[in-house]
Amino acid sequence: MKLYYSPGACSLADHIVLEWIGQPYEAVKITREDRATPEFRALNPAGAVPVLEHDGWVLTQNAAILGYLIDTHPEAKLGGDGTPKGRAEVMRWLAFVNSDVHPTFKPLFGATAYLEDEAVIEKTKANAKAALRALYTRADAQLADKDWIAGSRSVADAYLYVTLRWAKALDIDLSGLDHLAAFVARMEADAAVQKVLKDEGLA
Repeated sequence: MKLYYSPGACSLADHIVLEWIGQPYEAVKITREDRATPEFRALNPAGAVPVLEHDGWVLTQNAAILGYLIDTHPEAKLGGDGTPKGRAEVMRWLAFVNSDVHPTFKPLFGATAYLEDEAVIEKTKANAKAALRALYTRADAQLADKDWIAGSRSVADAYLYVTLRWAKALDIDLSGLDHLAAFVARMEADAAVQKVLKDEGLA
């Protein structure tokens, strides 16, 4: 398997999961400039990471890649406890991160700059920060009696962790969310996570 990633981007989740799986893989760093090249656009017309290449087949979209990694490496047990309900719980929280949390960062990443009105742009950013606080409060409650967001360690944890790195960098208010803080500490104590952060130049 070959993963195309950009340091610290949402592709970091896939990178962590590949390291958790423990099978050989190749990680290829892609810069912002690389993403605009015809060669990379041939892999993903959207010019975005992650991209996973496996035996000549190319897969895009983070949730799809993470689901594929679950199914191709069932021995890693990153897709629940083996029951339909366990798998659904992982997919519930993967969807929460992919569809609710991640897009809420968009104004903070410059998606509303086109409005060309600084006051309005700042309002979209403030709204995004408030919405993220609410979403992370839900995640904190979910972690109140468990170490991992879906019960057992899963692909959803890797993705949630990546967004929490963004939240810290952007000064999102996470005060009082002690279960989330413990989750971050748990992730950062993980040898595989430490290796990936170092490999991506993030630690």
